[in-house]
Amino acid sequence: MHQKNIYNFIEWTKLKIRLHLKPINKSLYFKEREIWWASLGINIGFETDGKNEKFERPVLIIKVFNGEVIWILPLTSKEKIGKYYYPFKFAGRKSTAILSQLRLISSKRLLRKIGKLPENDFKPILQRVKNLL
Repeated sequence: MHQKNIYNFIEWTKLKIRLHLKPINKSLYFKEREIWWASLGINIGFETDGKNEKFERPVLIIKVFNGEVIWILPLTSKEKIGKYYYPFKFAGRKSTAILSQLRLISSKRLLRKIGKLPENDFKPILQRVKNLL
């Protein structure tokens, strides 16, 4: 493993501990179809990583279970083709939902809201996810 990768794992571990200890923000409201920046961390193998000092990336909220846990899909600005990807446009920019990376996360990972995906874009993404299950 490269020195930089080890440093990133250490920095992510420090941030992950801070996120874990942070109390649930009861005034943080999030809903299905919303796109947020979330701290996803440095992950293993081909799991989608976050970037920058908060190890963040945009995510699409697929399902809200309660005020603490949600299903999300990580998003990328890279164009990807195939049954595990769903390309769409949001706020005039190309984006791709990474369907194979559906995951349950704590709402503590949510950093800031970007916006809300229109229903006509959300429905086909949701259907594609259901088809994979």
